[in-house]
Amino acid sequence: MNSFRSITQTTLTASTTDLAHANSAGFDFTSRAHAHEFNVSLNVHSHSSHRTADDLVIAFASSQGNKLAASASKQAELNCFNQNQSGWVSQDGTMPEIATLAQPTRQWLDFASASSTIAQTSFAQTDSAQATQPTIELVVGTLGADTFTVLPVFQYHVFSGNGNVDFGKGGRDVIDLSSVLSSSVTFNLATATRGGVIFNPGNGAQVFDAISFGNGNQILFEGIDQVRFADGILNLSITPNDPGFSQQWNLHMMGVQSAWRFTTGSTKVLVGIEDTGLGIDVTGNIHPDLRSSNTIFYNGNTRDDFFRNVSGQEYGPKATSHGTDVQGIIAAASNNGIGMSGINWHSTVANLDVLDNNPGDLTQTQATQVLINQANNQGQRLVINMSLGVPDSAGRTDLDPAFEQVVASNPNTLFVIASGNENIYGISYPSSLAQKYNNVIAVGASWGTQDTNGVPKAPGTRISYPGWWGSNYGNGLTVMGPSEVIATSATTTSTGVQFGYDLKFNGTSAATPNVTGVASLVWSANPNLSAGQVKGILSQTAYDLGAKGYDQVYGNGFVNADTAVRRAMAIGAGAA
Repeated sequence: MNSFRSITQTTLTASTTDLAHANSAGFDFTSRAHAHEFNVSLNVHSHSSHRTADDLVIAFASSQGNKLAASASKQAELNCFNQNQSGWVSQDGTMPEIATLAQPTRQWLDFASASSTIAQTSFAQTDSAQATQPTIELVVGTLGADTFTVLPVFQYHVFSGNGNVDFGKGGRDVIDLSSVLSSSVTFNLATATRGGVIFNPGNGAQVFDAISFGNGNQILFEGIDQVRFADGILNLSITPNDPGFSQQWNLHMMGVQSAWRFTTGSTKVLVGIEDTGLGIDVTGNIHPDLRSSNTIFYNGNTRDDFFRNVSGQEYGPKATSHGTDVQGIIAAASNNGIGMSGINWHSTVANLDVLDNNPGDLTQTQATQVLINQANNQGQRLVINMSLGVPDSAGRTDLDPAFEQVVASNPNTLFVIASGNENIYGISYPSSLAQKYNNVIAVGASWGTQDTNGVPKAPGTRISYPGWWGSNYGNGLTVMGPSEVIATSATTTSTGVQFGYDLKFNGTSAATPNVTGVASLVWSANPNLSAGQVKGILSQTAYDLGAKGYDQVYGNGFVNADTAVRRAMAIGAGAA
């Protein structure tokens, strides 16, 4: 018997505010309450310590908007120049096509000499009255919308937007050049394979966009949504036509809308999900906002049983499909005019049932080997999402020797695992294996701008509800991801399985697929990376939280999709 479990708690009613936000985003919602109870299958729980809003029934409309139709072979070339909602908004129509604004090859900028001077400045502390005039100014933005301005005393400006939780409300990370004509500068914008400038701002070499002035001064930038000129606005972020995207603050805060310029996923990457399987209706269909055409169904194991078969651990029927929530965050169908946006638009997904101890369920060891065999057969990189854990296992690494042996024997399989929801020091098993293995990422959970009750929070703060749930922390914690987010859902009713959306899918179960999705983009941008390199990139490029540098409350910080992808591209171009 496996005793891993998924923990998911919900309230029985959606708040009026939640429904208003949902309707204003273009969803056709009908409220339907459900008891989203503990999804409990060694005692692994899917770490959604989840008090969500109601599952919601959606009227799925066919897309009327523009759709991307790029073949898998062209995914490496998807960038801001052929995605919707990005480009030049001109006041007089004289700006050339921005597809011409990338140079044929990448440029390098190296200030490694002893005579160079770098002034690193946090966004909130920018001081125009520098006592000296350093060669470079590094300006680090917040997790919200920031405006960056150019100070003439510097020859080089390096601006890092670092995600933007305010994007859905209209806020933008902006470089303000509103006194400058676009015709007076030279652009060198990066694409997936060319253009941009490779530079190391201190957290690894990355591919930056660049704007050069006639006097030789230059701006390098990443994570920027817009550049405002006197004669127009250069829009750089990607906005899919899914009506729920504006509410997906989690994607915005991770900077996914910026990372999509370079990759929206690749068929060279397989995303494995070890969870409860997927909700399947009476007609044999999964959620209509999931990509059924490239979801692998494994020998009848993919179907969620909606039953917890572990005595003493919430034994009995379950109302919701935890695995459906998880897969939607990673890989909901995107830019299709309905529902929400997945982080990865193209990679194949395999969702295997390892939870709840039902007939036909696989053990973690078995499921992992199935996924490894599938990826090897197809020549794919493999990242496995595990929104689960063993209760009362904080800090333990010795609970499943067979599974640990698979982890140790497959160093190029990346495991992304929830840290646990007990609000204690010590991350749960198997995320605790991150202490020992370079191919295991342990994920904690962060708030956005408010908690589930509407109480304002500083973006990135570790989630902690005394008496309810909180994100485990401690040795081995790698990065933080967002929780209490929109996800696809499947719920059992008297008439069968119904599909909808959770508005606040939570726990470290929700944070983990956000990080898995970003990891899959990093690997899509550079499939030659090892699993250890992907972990290193996510750690190195994370937005620092808590004590400076690595700490056991926030790990390396909050995951940053755009910077991580740019780092992967720089390594692909030969950077260290």
